[in-house]
Amino acid sequence: MDRKKWYTRTSEEAVQFWQTSFTEGLSSAEAKTRLEKFGCNELAEKEKPAWWKRFLAQFQDFMVLVLLGATLISAFLGEYADAITILVIVLMNAVLGFIQEYRAEQSLAALKKLTSLTARVVRNSIVQQVPARELVPGDILVLEAGDKLSADGRLIDVHNMEVEEAALTGESTSVRKVADRKFSEDAPLGDRKNMVFSGTNVVRGRGKAVVCATGMATEVGHIADMIQATTEETTPLERRLEHLGKWLVWACLAICLVVVITGVTRGESVFLMCMAGISLAVAAIPEGLPAIVTVALALGVQRMIKQHAIIRKLPAVETLGCTTVICSDKTGTLTQNAMTVRQIFADGNHYEVTGSGYDIKGNILLNQQPLDINKNKALQQCLTIGVLCNNSILKQNTIAITGVWRNKTETGWCIEGDPTEGAIIVAAGKAGIWQSEIEKVQKRVTEIPFESERRRMSVVYRDSNSNNILYVKGAPDVILELCRYYHTDAGPTTITNNHITQINSINEQMTSAALRVLAVAYRRLTPAQAQNPDEAIENDLVFAGIIGMIDPPREEVKISIALCREAGIKTVMITGDHKNTAIAIAQELNIYKENQHKTLTGKELDALSESELDAIVNRVTVYARVSPAHKLRIVRALKRQGHIVAMTGDGINDAPAIKEADIGVAMGITGTDVTKEASAMVLADDNFATIVAAVKEGRGIYENIRKFIRYLLACNIGEVLTMFLAALFGLPMPLLPVQILWVNLVTDGLPAMALGVDPGSPNVMQRPPRHPGESVFSRGLSRKIIGRGIQIGLSTLFVFSVIYYTQDDLAVARTAAFATLVYCQMFHVFDCRSEMVTIFELKFMTNRYLLAAVAFSSIMQLSVMYIPFLSAIFSTVPLSVGHWVFILIVSGWTLLVNACKQIFKRRPARRTTIPQSR
Repeated sequence: MDRKKWYTRTSEEAVQFWQTSFTEGLSSAEAKTRLEKFGCNELAEKEKPAWWKRFLAQFQDFMVLVLLGATLISAFLGEYADAITILVIVLMNAVLGFIQEYRAEQSLAALKKLTSLTARVVRNSIVQQVPARELVPGDILVLEAGDKLSADGRLIDVHNMEVEEAALTGESTSVRKVADRKFSEDAPLGDRKNMVFSGTNVVRGRGKAVVCATGMATEVGHIADMIQATTEETTPLERRLEHLGKWLVWACLAICLVVVITGVTRGESVFLMCMAGISLAVAAIPEGLPAIVTVALALGVQRMIKQHAIIRKLPAVETLGCTTVICSDKTGTLTQNAMTVRQIFADGNHYEVTGSGYDIKGNILLNQQPLDINKNKALQQCLTIGVLCNNSILKQNTIAITGVWRNKTETGWCIEGDPTEGAIIVAAGKAGIWQSEIEKVQKRVTEIPFESERRRMSVVYRDSNSNNILYVKGAPDVILELCRYYHTDAGPTTITNNHITQINSINEQMTSAALRVLAVAYRRLTPAQAQNPDEAIENDLVFAGIIGMIDPPREEVKISIALCREAGIKTVMITGDHKNTAIAIAQELNIYKENQHKTLTGKELDALSESELDAIVNRVTVYARVSPAHKLRIVRALKRQGHIVAMTGDGINDAPAIKEADIGVAMGITGTDVTKEASAMVLADDNFATIVAAVKEGRGIYENIRKFIRYLLACNIGEVLTMFLAALFGLPMPLLPVQILWVNLVTDGLPAMALGVDPGSPNVMQRPPRHPGESVFSRGLSRKIIGRGIQIGLSTLFVFSVIYYTQDDLAVARTAAFATLVYCQMFHVFDCRSEMVTIFELKFMTNRYLLAAVAFSSIMQLSVMYIPFLSAIFSTVPLSVGHWVFILIVSGWTLLVNACKQIFKRRPARRTTIPQSR
């Protein structure tokens, strides 16, 4: 027998297979034997490598190895400060990587915490409490409201039992359980109503179940196994930088080798040229690039925290910036996970209810106008039945509030009990109708509980005049068949065919809008009927009305999804809820359009091959009735289409897909520990709008990374070309080895880091996402880098050549070239602030860090030129005012030229817009 499909078997078959007893359970000896056979009821973990092996693995990256080589070279040259700096950068990156990897592995530890510490079972014919880890297949679980399930089991007995399975299935409402039914093999997880699952909660009633799966064999265990099986990929930025680092290293080493060979061929000292080549290699390789990227991402993380987004992995910020699809769970993420009454029908009137969630703030409207509940007797009767035929409690900050104090509290409202019943209490509260107030004059006598076969619930109340009244609520079709009368503002009247037609029409209208619909009715009872109530008294009812409710979307989500659409990001709803409900919410949020998008259910998804799914995945915006395995398949299909996928969610079932996605986003308030630990980002406020802020921040950070890549590489190309062209043209060395290293220190540090905090472009969210395969040098960046690098090299060599040939003083020429190379880069850093507008169109004071960095670097440069002790070390001499005028003109002319070029390029576009505006 397939142990994974107990829902297709009877409870007797399950008990017989596990050789146990309904009444006696297992013996202690048999339980011990099975514990040895099946193992403890806990989640297994893969064997992890030793911590020191994981730490050493952080040094296997190619760029890290190059940086370690640069450290040795710098130490060999006596530049110990530079060597120590590089070493600190390498160690910092390794520690950060190790910590991130360690935290990601905590997802399995968090899964373990979901299992109850103890469970009540029948053993040796008595009910006893045992540690949850000692549960074994065949144990008889005893379940009551408030219990958390510790294993998967087949129900053998239920009494009005409901289980909240939202964390596992995505269902927004609790599931009514049955024991005497079997289900088909293709029934999705949420429809296996004769089963209970580890990690879920009993919210109502009681029951018993035979344990059929423990540990890794449970549904939670399957999820844990999927988490272990998924692999984490590097982010687009990490892949770009790895490729960039390899290309730069080999290109720089090749050019430096040419410089050394050319110099030696011309007769220069072999030692001097080797030192110059090594110094140039150290300067040319942008060892500060990983550190600057880390700093830029870390600063972005700090800004994200202020916007309620907690980043667990630094590259996640950049990944969000190039996200093309956000796959979002519905319940609790796009919706409030709180049933809300939206519509009420009573005495021919169709009422609308405002407000959302369990907050009692809101109104009941008729024809878009607030109403006086005292003048709408039929509505008053409808809501009165709803709150009396009800077992839920409305609380504020976990305290049940009664009387007038309800209206003086504003936040923290919640429901204890069934969410559907809670929604009715909230709707009645908006009309000033409270169960506690009514029960001052009416007392509950008895209850006929809800049963899935009856599809209704009844209660009997006795008023102060000893009148007995039956209140009933249930499925509209069931209630209508039992009704003989119709309630109006004037009182009951005989129900007619017109009434029935109108009621059915309203019911169909509400259900087509994906509302969950309940009908309410009542009748007066004789004392004899009230003393011995049974189903026979549930007839000749007075139909009082219909109440329609739904788990509504979050109010801010619609705006956020519109912003995502404007930014070129597709939003996809993936839920375990019913298709009609999912479509209704998706349409309200503008995620789904009937003639433009497609929907798929879990069954339909199973029927598709990989190629068939790939062919339509770009058109599907709603997936309903799906399992964790389906979510993984959807994410993988989107990734095969070249998308960068973000997956949001809060339940246990979301964890594998969150880890598989390019970036996983967990809910901080309602999210489980499993989901948070598997994610790359946690939304502290559970607000979908925070994702939009994260996308904006990610795009801005990537812009800044492009800025300092542009700056660093152009400067390094300028340094290499200065030495290479001098050797090629037979000129003396324009820079000494120690001067090359100094230029690298002064220009590659603070100015580049200051670019990392540059404010983002205001229109960053009006652009489409970057293509996942886009090179970091795209959109003309490589042309700008090479062009500016050539300008810097030629400018430096021009100053050196003019002064050397006009004054015949090599020391002055080298000092001038030294200063020119530095200040060319200082001017260039301002040009790198934007790829769209000129330096003169930007506000200088928007990045004060950059101004401070340039000022500090300039002071450092002047110090090695005019402080005697330092000038001796760097072989510099003081320059005259004429020299400085010449240097600043040559260094800054490219800034003016590039600004004019940008203005000239945009001029035709401006001309075309003028006639249109007229």
